[in-house]
Amino acid sequence: MTVNALPATTFPGSDRFYALLDAAVALGEPEATTDALRAALESLIRDPAVQLPEVVRTPVAGHYARRELYRSPVHGYSVVAMTWGPGQDTPLHDHDGRWCVEGVWQGELDIIRYELLETDGERARFRTAGTLRAGSGSAGSLIPPHEHHVLRNSHDDAVAVSVHVYQAPLVRCARFRHDGDDWYVREQCCLTVDPGN
Repeated sequence: MTVNALPATTFPGSDRFYALLDAAVALGEPEATTDALRAALESLIRDPAVQLPEVVRTPVAGHYARRELYRSPVHGYSVVAMTWGPGQDTPLHDHDGRWCVEGVWQGELDIIRYELLETDGERARFRTAGTLRAGSGSAGSLIPPHEHHVLRNSHDDAVAVSVHVYQAPLVRCARFRHDGDDWYVREQCCLTVDPGN
């Protein structure tokens, strides 16, 4: 896979961090890879020797922060740390057909999963497929076509940090704007990263 590489951001424990991710992604098959990545992230989050860069604990006013830590030149995956200020969330969105593994590094996030029921042009009908509160040390995965969800820091006084490993750099996705009942309108969105890596 050809990808524009991003040099690995270094931090205490980063060698172990990237080695475990490389080993998981090298498995190739989506379910085996995402299972191994979930286990790797859960292990890394609990390892006190692994300390993400301090900047990832700093929220950005007005939106959750996306800070890309790495793009693998060999395996093609990317790693993004997200910082969630109090009350910050995503709209309902997809991952542009890529698998993803998400681990909560600090705090808690509410994850609301949606099942796509039907489409009609740029409109889509969804049903809520479950809500869970993920705490620090937990990790989950999305494998298309089951990739639609909302992430939210429901706390009004705490910052949350999550780490996302994407099959390939996620530079665009579809966001879905509520359009009455179970219907949403699909809107293409270009994703950016925040400074501070």
